[in-house]
Amino acid sequence: MDFIKALNLRASSIPFSPVNTNFSFPLWTNLFHHISRKPLVLHAKKRKSESEPVLEPTIVEEVSMDDEEDVLDEFDYGGGISLAGTWWDKKALAIAEEVTGSFDGELQIYAFRTLVNSTIQVRIERLSNKSGSPSMEDIEAFSTTYRARLDEAEAAKFVPQDISLEVSSPGVERIVRIPNDLDRFKERPMYVKYVTVEDSKDASTESEGVFSLITFDMETKCCTWGLANVRVNREKAGKGRPLSKKQREWRITTPFDSLRLVRLYSEM
Repeated sequence: MDFIKALNLRASSIPFSPVNTNFSFPLWTNLFHHISRKPLVLHAKKRKSESEPVLEPTIVEEVSMDDEEDVLDEFDYGGGISLAGTWWDKKALAIAEEVTGSFDGELQIYAFRTLVNSTIQVRIERLSNKSGSPSMEDIEAFSTTYRARLDEAEAAKFVPQDISLEVSSPGVERIVRIPNDLDRFKERPMYVKYVTVEDSKDASTESEGVFSLITFDMETKCCTWGLANVRVNREKAGKGRPLSKKQREWRITTPFDSLRLVRLYSEM
């Protein structure tokens, strides 16, 4: 199960509605459902003998978007730090931060979570990679180094015995943190779920689409989007046809706090 969930994307209030500019183009609701992505997660266990492997690769299937709403908490949807409040979790986090620092600033913690059953879940990203995805070697190197440091902490009784460690990447369709990641991923198509408010009725409507980021403004805290040149949008113009002129020129402006979910979009 994907343990990432956005910390900052859900708006508690919508102060003003997104503004459509120049063109009206129908948007879709409920078109984007489950897209299977199976990230490789490494389970790094304490070595009990020289012949016993430390790393155990496990393919973990992520739940569908429909299921996520019901079973995942906020941390599961977008990265950040989530501590269970145990006596050892702050020490475990401090060690993880020290380990990432040993990789010359190339690796960074994307998400970190501790569970009361003595489990640590970490997602790391590679800053020099445009997509942010670490290589298999990055994950193995971090897992091995962090596991060794945890073993030392266990011996010193800073963390519990036989602690479980799971290390993975943010995934192909990682959450885009608003506004922190907008500039970093501005050239990538993004799946966007957002809320609009009708002033006359004071009612909100949730919409979604696959967009390209045109601009964003930190002062007004708004994004302007266009339709991304991806298959799901091109098919609206007709099978085998490119985006129409009307589609290419369509724009919508959304306040940051109207964005319920923004993630990278992949046609894989």
